[in-house]
Order: sequence, then C-alpha cells, then structure tokens
Amino acid sequence: MNATKLADDVDLPVKGVQDLLEAYEAAAIVTRVPGEDGSFRAVSDLEWLCYQAGYVSWAMNANRPFVENPREFLENPETARRTHLRDMREVAVSSQWMGSKAFYPALLSTVFEARPRRIVDLGAGTARMLIEVLQAFPETTGVALDMAHDACTAAVEASKFAGVDDRLTVVEAPIQSLADDPTVLEGAQVITAGFVFHDMMPEEEETADRILRNCRSAMGSDGFLAITEAVPYAAMGWERRFSALVTYMHQQFMGRRLLTESQWRDKFLAAGFSEVVCIRQPFPTGRLFVVRP
Repeated sequence: MNATKLADDVDLPVKGVQDLLEAYEAAAIVTRVPGEDGSFRAVSDLEWLCYQAGYVSWAMNANRPFVENPREFLENPETARRTHLRDMREVAVSSQWMGSKAFYPALLSTVFEARPRRIVDLGAGTARMLIEVLQAFPETTGVALDMAHDACTAAVEASKFAGVDDRLTVVEAPIQSLADDPTVLEGAQVITAGFVFHDMMPEEEETADRILRNCRSAMGSDGFLAITEAVPYAAMGWERRFSALVTYMHQQFMGRRLLTESQWRDKFLAAGFSEVVCIRQPFPTGRLFVVRP
C-alpha cells in the first residue's frame, strides 16, 4: 500500500494517512517496501499482533459500558443492563481477533476432518468460519444463523466476495427460534455454535435444552455438534486471571451464568448425545465440546 492509494480507498487526506503509516512503521506494524518509494507492507506477525490486541480490545472496548458505569451495575444491575448497551461491532471485532489464534483453529480442524456435506453455524456473525469451510469443500452447503441484521448483511456480502453465495444460506433469526422451529437444522451433518448458548443462561435454560435436543434429532449417526463456550473461574495458572475477568463480566454485568465442564456434559447427555469430548482452548477459559450421537 501507499498513502495516496490508501487515502483514496478510505476517503481521507493523504497527509493524515501518511502520518498514520509512519506511526505504524515506528510501532513495527508496517514496514517499507524496498525499491518502492512510499510503499508499505504489513509485518509478517500482524495477525499475532491483532490476536494479542483482541484481548485488550474485548476487555476495554467491547465491555466499555461496564468499565465506565461500574457503580450503576453494582447498585442496580438489571436497570444498568437495559440502559448501558454494548457495541456489538466492538464485541464482534475483538472476538474475531481473539478467535483467530485461540478458538477458530481447533474448530476448523475438527470440521475440516469431517468434510461435512452440510454445516449449520448458530450465531454465525459475518460467517467467516462457514466461508472458509465452503471454500475448502466445493460440495458442501451451509447455513449461517444470526440475530444481528448488520452481521447477516455482512455475511451475504462476504459470501458473494468469496464466491460461495450459491451454497450459503443466511438466516436472520435468534438462536431461540430453533426451540420451536428447527427447520434450518434439517440435514446438517455438523452443527457449530460459538459463545451463544451461555446467552440463554439462566432465564432461558429450558429453551437451550430444547435446542440441544433438536440439534440431536436433526443430525444423522455420522454427525456431531461442536460448541465453543467459556467455563467459569478456570483455575489453571495461565488462564486464571483472564478467566476471572470473563466470568465476573458475564455474571455481574451481563447477568449470564457460565456452566462448568461437567454441567455442559450433563446437558449434552440429557439431550440424547452419547459421546462428549472437551478440548481446552488457547483462549483462557475457552472449551470446545465435540458432541456425537
């Protein structure tokens, strides 16, 4: 990139973009391209820098309402939750950065190994994971379900850009809708969900249980459910502090109840699954549950 081209792309003054690129260069985020006057390229470890930044961004930006209004959340949490809403774009971006190295690789590896004929992702966001699967396997079809209109719009655009829009169906609906109408799950060999089931705990726990049962009914004997979730107050030394932050934020500020590994296992077995494998993630407090009939 160079300042002129980049400024034109984002409709900003060339001087401002040039100054920003020079600051990025000083921070070792970009480096000059030898032999090309005024051109820069991203450093080789940019993805790792974004991954690390994701943790700070999630804590400070995605959770900004909690950081800025702690007294209100401690005195009257229910009113504060209705008044001070999170910026879901901040949540999505920071989560994607963290996930790039922490919870996407294990999930993608598990899905790739299965080479699914049909895959459904619950709480798919912009469908980044599904698009990677569809690009890898030209015969696979997929469904991306998400309640956020902006995320669904972005998923449609991204699928067109990636050339997989003819095999990806984007459904704008909350995951709760699957309790009464599990149509989108039909024929799925693989069903995935990342950090969405805990949003139903504790008020909609029965709804979550019904959805799990519907997932079990929808898939054949060769299918599986892959759920990435956070467990509360993980005690392992390397994940202990961030896990404490995640748990407290969810419980005190969001009003959510995180389930332990054993509690998740009990839920899967009660839903009719017979095999539960729990994989510890590089993301502190993250667990991938691979559940089979």
